[in-house]
Amino acid sequence: MIVIDRIESHSAILEIDGENVDVPVALLPKNAKEGDILKLVLCDNAATQLQRENEERLERLRERDSGDMKIEL
Repeated sequence: MIVIDRIESHSAILEIDGENVDVPVALLPKNAKEGDILKLVLCDNAATQLQRENEERLERLRERDSGDMKIEL
């Protein structure tokens, strides 16, 4: 389990299996706070890029939708 132990200035101290690890606050999810439990998800850059491209395509489709299309994920 990964828990945000405390946040000090620009660093967050995470407790991971009883050990403390310092990470930049910028790496935390938006609105993360002390006591939150984090989930670590590993992915490769290709998968991340593909996800971003698909989200952009979906947004372009939604922008063109006159209300007739049913766009769901």
